[in-house]
Amino acid sequence: MGEIEDGDADHITTDVQGQKCALVYDCMGPENVSGKDNLPFLNAVLKNPVCKLYRFPTSDNKWMRIREQMSESILSFHIPKELISLHIKEDLCRNQELKELGELSPHWDNLRKNVLTHCDQMVNMYQDILTELSKETGSSFKSSSSKGEKTLEFVPVNLHLQRMHVHSPRLKVIFLSLPVPDALYDVITVGAPAAHFQGFKNGGLRKLLHRFETERRNTGYQFIYYSPENTAKAKEVLSNIDRLQPLVATHADLLLNSASQRSPDSLKNALKMLSEKDRVWANVGKSLNCIIAMVDRLIEKDSSGDGCGGSKEDGEKAPSLEDSITSHPREDWYEQLYPLILTLKDCMGEVVSRAKQSLTFVLLQELAYSLPQCLLLTLRRDIVFSQALAGLVCGFIIKLHTSLHDPDFLQQLHTVGLIAQYEGLLSTYSDEIGMLEDMAVGISDLKKVAFKIIEAKSNDVLPVITGRREHYVVEVKLPAGMFESLPPQIQEGQLLQVHPVLFNVGINEQQTLAERFGDVSLQESINQENFELLKEYYTIFMEKMPPDYISHFQEQNDLKGLLENLHQNIQAKKRKNVEIMWLAATICRKLNGIRFTCCKSAKDRTSMSVTLEQCSILRDEHQLHKDFFLRALECMRREGCRIENVLKNIKCRKYAFNMLQLMAFPKHYRPPEGTYGKADT
Repeated sequence: MGEIEDGDADHITTDVQGQKCALVYDCMGPENVSGKDNLPFLNAVLKNPVCKLYRFPTSDNKWMRIREQMSESILSFHIPKELISLHIKEDLCRNQELKELGELSPHWDNLRKNVLTHCDQMVNMYQDILTELSKETGSSFKSSSSKGEKTLEFVPVNLHLQRMHVHSPRLKVIFLSLPVPDALYDVITVGAPAAHFQGFKNGGLRKLLHRFETERRNTGYQFIYYSPENTAKAKEVLSNIDRLQPLVATHADLLLNSASQRSPDSLKNALKMLSEKDRVWANVGKSLNCIIAMVDRLIEKDSSGDGCGGSKEDGEKAPSLEDSITSHPREDWYEQLYPLILTLKDCMGEVVSRAKQSLTFVLLQELAYSLPQCLLLTLRRDIVFSQALAGLVCGFIIKLHTSLHDPDFLQQLHTVGLIAQYEGLLSTYSDEIGMLEDMAVGISDLKKVAFKIIEAKSNDVLPVITGRREHYVVEVKLPAGMFESLPPQIQEGQLLQVHPVLFNVGINEQQTLAERFGDVSLQESINQENFELLKEYYTIFMEKMPPDYISHFQEQNDLKGLLENLHQNIQAKKRKNVEIMWLAATICRKLNGIRFTCCKSAKDRTSMSVTLEQCSILRDEHQLHKDFFLRALECMRREGCRIENVLKNIKCRKYAFNMLQLMAFPKHYRPPEGTYGKADT
């Protein structure tokens, strides 16, 4: 774009005295995105950028330049399609396992048929949704007006990257004139992950899951209650069994090989390795004890000289080695151990088979308890998780690419993982309570996700998801040159963790009703729970990062003070305490985290919050002139990317507020006159 002098802009905003306060002009096409952002790998996931450029005065009467950019992401559709394909595969496997349970009593067989009927319906529905999504070739945006469409319910609403690029003026430092480095500030804006098509008549996931578990605990004698923790433990045990079975078989074969070589030391070592892999299952343990006893007898006979070259009593001459080989061929040990090894392998196979059948039976009872309620909860959770995951993957990829050359960030990534901080602006009143309950569970479920960075082998750099509902791995692809610059731990495939936290503060007129006549305990609980998670991450960060880095980090950032301040504000229970939002966002940025801002549709309240955050950063970090803070805020809301976002969603350049609603909003969350008035969608 080059340097711009006064008067070169397409549009100039002035104050009431006619003094210039900002320059704003459009740069709509991708060809106008400057080189730093116009990178091939980002272009593969970001689409349709909208850019606005501004100049604002600083406190020392110079000009700073700001470029605001908003981009869609094709991950909005790509991630849901990947996830639904995995669900279909997982559910088909489960259904096959149910069919392979074999003959059951008439009662359980009828339940199995009922479960399979409903599960097949679910699979067919997922296949139909996947077919519809596959028609959306190249799509990268779901508007707020489409949030209730059934075929699009797995797709996040209005997902965008909101980026602010700041180029500060030159500042004189001692006798040198040095440019302040460019700074990037990214926020992912997206509608709160929620099952809009399913509705909120009975609440959201947090309430529905709690109610479901309570009812299961109180169920009569016909069903055995298995808590989610016990079911998860059972699945973990089964996974360990699957992993141990080939190891046991391998060590058993090594034992036979040692026997064929007639090597006592090798036989002992092989037996030791074999013994370390199980013993926890009765039949396998008994079989192993038989093998141990046989090995002890063979070695005892060998060491006592019984046909193996040892000394005999009464001064008799020991037989020669040739006589020993003739009378006790090498195959003796092998032949005596071979049937016992076969028995061990058979026992292990039976353990695995029974374990799988037992777990499948547990799942049958779990599903049979309450059809279709159980499956509808699974569907709702899948929908909400899909929306949350699409936003997370988008945020992770962008954060990775913008911080790829920061060694401290890369060390933090594989040592501690990343904070993903979600700012919620939902009220705790009416339907938005259900949305918040959905959102809280969806974001918490992101703990099941790990990232893995792999080298891209082709031009296809879209991420790939593997796993099942208990655990997912998102494989992020990097071109060879970038991949080779990563730390060895990441190159070797170490799984990278993301730590999601959610803080919510309702700011609209419905929150006023909730605070005066309703219940705000949901918001208070969510904020307190997630503060503990954030504090836990900070503790691990301070323990695991290198001492030199921590020392420098503490000098630059008062994280401990910010955390204490955040805790005090959460405990204060002040109405519409937006200070919680600002503190959480600041902590996230200082911890190199990924920022998200969400309201019902990421269109109106989100726009107010994002623009406020941008102007606050300019004031606090880049010396925006204090007299121009409100003017800059109004300029961004009137002329910036977010009013374009409104236009994209509802074909109208009006925020969905009315004057009565805005009276209930905190002061800095109100749009300028003439920019609002359309009904919400």
